[in-house]
Amino acid sequence: MKAKIFSTFVLVTLAAGALPAARTSAPEISGDYLEVRSCDVFTGACVANSEMGLSGREGMLVWSVRTGSWKGARLDGLSVIAVVKTDDTLGDQRYQPRSGKAVLIVDANANTAQRAALADLARSLSGKLINEVAEIKTASIDAQIATCAKRGCASVKAGSLVEINTRCFGDKDHLCGNEATFYPPLTDVKDAYPVFTEVAAFTGTGLNETWELADRRSAFLGGFAR
Repeated sequence: MKAKIFSTFVLVTLAAGALPAARTSAPEISGDYLEVRSCDVFTGACVANSEMGLSGREGMLVWSVRTGSWKGARLDGLSVIAVVKTDDTLGDQRYQPRSGKAVLIVDANANTAQRAALADLARSLSGKLINEVAEIKTASIDAQIATCAKRGCASVKAGSLVEINTRCFGDKDHLCGNEATFYPPLTDVKDAYPVFTEVAAFTGTGLNETWELADRRSAFLGGFAR
């Protein structure tokens, strides 16, 4: 009887070992991410405190899809941009924005189904940041993200609506000795890191204002996957 029990145990063990290991499911969609704001994200507390409640209400979020599908539409190589304006400083660690308003810019290379999927992707990945979509616009989007050796360089252009250029930090970009990444990214991002904004401009309608920012430590680069 003992030999039979032992044989059964061995067979069960061998069968279990023959089963394939559980695999982590691949993301449905993934790509590169760029975020730029109208306040510094890499800074000292004294500078950040001087901006809280007074500036930093504007931002632009760019998702450049490398591969994947969303809502049944294949989105490889397409991009979407959310230009946002909120009622308070973006990323304030005490008071998150409560009534964000956005203009969405979807890739002109997308077909009708893909444009709808891109708009839904931006809203889904933004969480509670976008409370209202003021307008959905279509433009040719050229998004080149993390293109240099240190991966701080990015160039994004959406027709005549949006222009963004970033670069890596240099020695002259550190103004004091206690600087750090004061704010986290606004969305769920993989391996995000701050970079220097050379220019960030929005010249479209829908938010009752346009802006052009230059020479700020106000951007993040990273990746996204969902």
